[in-house]
Amino acid sequence: MRIAVFCSSSPTIDSKFIDLAFELGAGIAESGAELVSGGGHISAMGAISRGARSKSGRTIGIIPQKLVDIEFADHDSDELIVVDSMRTRKAKIEDLSDAFITLPGGLGTLEELFEIWVGRYLKFHDKPVIILDPYGVYQPLHALVEHLETENFVKPGMRELLHWTTTVEEAVAIAHGKNVFGKK
Repeated sequence: MRIAVFCSSSPTIDSKFIDLAFELGAGIAESGAELVSGGGHISAMGAISRGARSKSGRTIGIIPQKLVDIEFADHDSDELIVVDSMRTRKAKIEDLSDAFITLPGGLGTLEELFEIWVGRYLKFHDKPVIILDPYGVYQPLHALVEHLETENFVKPGMRELLHWTTTVEEAVAIAHGKNVFGKK
């Protein structure tokens, strides 16, 4: 079982998001799953991998060469896969992973979330897509998607393809296919 995590690489985010990433990494490792990440060593992206390794978890980082060149790579990863582009990185993460958890993040994180979410909707995959948001960062996104559904830009049921949760335990359980909210 491999769980991908999409999260921030910004060095300016609040430490509570770094702590959340570390806790999630540890939770993934404790569940027996391997972590798949964007392969960076800073901010939440680095914390997620450090958290997994703190519990003897296996980490797989996937990173474009351009980011390796600027010393962004997590060379402590058990496996560091260097690719040629961001598009290739996302495709490799999708191929290697059995579930996806999104933490609070910026535009890159949202791009990753949307691509995986739409892929699920279009039936390119049937893997769990989870948003772990204990601080309400994505509440405006939830409201926007609800509004887009009301305006018929988003089809009914699209929102329900995402599992929204506020705890690491629930996020990891959902990733493993457990039905914690009465839906799968």
